[in-house]
Amino acid sequence: MASASSFFKEVTTPFRLIPRWLAVVLSILIWVVVIAFWAILTHSGMIQQMFLPTPDKVIATMVKYAGNGLLWEHTAASVQVVFIGFVVSSIMAVPLGLFMGTYRIVQAFLDPLVNFIRYLPVTSFVPLFILWIGIGIEQRVAVIIFGIFFQQLVMFADAARSVPRDLVNAAYTLGTSRSYTVFHIVLPATLPNIFDILRVTMGWAWTYLVVAELVAARSGLGYISLKAMRGFQVDVIFMAIAMIGILGLITDQLFRLARRFITPWAV
Repeated sequence: MASASSFFKEVTTPFRLIPRWLAVVLSILIWVVVIAFWAILTHSGMIQQMFLPTPDKVIATMVKYAGNGLLWEHTAASVQVVFIGFVVSSIMAVPLGLFMGTYRIVQAFLDPLVNFIRYLPVTSFVPLFILWIGIGIEQRVAVIIFGIFFQQLVMFADAARSVPRDLVNAAYTLGTSRSYTVFHIVLPATLPNIFDILRVTMGWAWTYLVVAELVAARSGLGYISLKAMRGFQVDVIFMAIAMIGILGLITDQLFRLARRFITPWAV
């Protein structure tokens, strides 16, 4: 009894690490609870299946679409859009965000515009992107970039501003130039936060994917969701949602691993 009490006290202590096996068990348990609750709601008739399909029907639909290749075709199209938009946005946002957070003159110049644009609804720009760019993949990529670029700028700038001034002053004392300080002092010090920001904004990119593919798209998970909605195929909609969630979870874990191996001092 004392051992069980001490174990419970240990795992419920704030910020205390828990055993790996317990983390795995809890991660599986939450899905068991959610799927069981979902199954009870649908199989018991509490919610009609025309509004919420049963878990086994969604799985059967996923197997069917995977078997005929449509699931992989639309998934590949969505991955391409998210990957291109996220990479282009991040390549531009990381250095510009570092400059905004490091140089007050850059911040004073860009801050009003960035903070104005980042509050604009992305959905309202979709018709404009179609008018300006067309209805190809470029339009969908533009939606992803517009959705996350300005948010990334603000977050990267805040991360750069949080770098301890002692590090910067020590670099100046040793005779380093100002540009050298940005990329060899500020960037390494901000790198753990950069990975955290990239992981968060990748989640936003997957969210904006549906917005990008709901209009004028001929492929992708968002496209098949819209097509299924017209035919009231709720199981197909849930399949697309589940696939986006799975892809988001995979990318989230990849960023966690990258942060762990590239910045081991911040783990």
